[in-house]
Amino acid sequence: MDGAILFADILLVLDAMGRNVRFVEGEGPRVDPATKASELGNVPMEKILARLAPVGETVERVRSSLDSSTTLIGFAGSPWTVAVYAIEGRGGTDKSDSRQFAYEHPAELDGMLEQLVEASSHYLVMQAKAGADALMLFESWAEGLAEDAFDRWVIRPTAKLVKKLRAMGVTQPIIGFPRGAGGLILDYAEKTGVTAVGLDTAIPLRRISASLPKGMPVQGNLDPMRLVAGGPGLETRVREIVDALRDRPHIFNLGHGVTPETPIAHVEQVLRVLRGAA
Repeated sequence: MDGAILFADILLVLDAMGRNVRFVEGEGPRVDPATKASELGNVPMEKILARLAPVGETVERVRSSLDSSTTLIGFAGSPWTVAVYAIEGRGGTDKSDSRQFAYEHPAELDGMLEQLVEASSHYLVMQAKAGADALMLFESWAEGLAEDAFDRWVIRPTAKLVKKLRAMGVTQPIIGFPRGAGGLILDYAEKTGVTAVGLDTAIPLRRISASLPKGMPVQGNLDPMRLVAGGPGLETRVREIVDALRDRPHIFNLGHGVTPETPIAHVEQVLRVLRGAA
């Protein structure tokens, strides 16, 4: 592999902010819900960072054990996605409660997002200082948002986070992944200040590539289920993706995460095709 990513659960920030993150067997994550911005601002930053320190130590250890030619990518949830968990208190929902809350209480949501930008910026600086070569922002719940909501809840806080990271001395590339954004990914790419964008499985590659800023790197977008299925169709699709994005820098990856049942032999199959196509 050319790169490795440290996956630290996006809810770690909320746990460090005092929201009592826990996991219920068969149901997934649970969080003490927050309805006011002040509820995310009760823990001093030094205590938040102390709680997150093991992630920094892990980045440092992994970086030291990897070959210098292998890129290590740091990781954090984007403010809106983390706020969704804070508001709803659990995963596995259709996110309608979060959208309704955001419409009815815009000032409180803005305050929550500000708190999350602040905590996430320090968290990512920690990872950058520990040796991460790039940083990735996962906006897992960008899907299904109206254009005005996407601008206020996704683009603006992400732009603030990126700007703050740069002001704090982070020079590493920043990859933004607004999963499910559809055509709004163009606004995301142009307005947030991210270095590169992740493309989910449903993005039409040639159309998006023709519209993204010239020279902007992209990452993606093989369907994880195609990787599970394998076979000749897998190799065909890998070549199609590479060809569609040939005119810009491209980090080949999936359009979402690797599923646990993925055969290692299929991953090796993709790598053989990629090495041959390079």
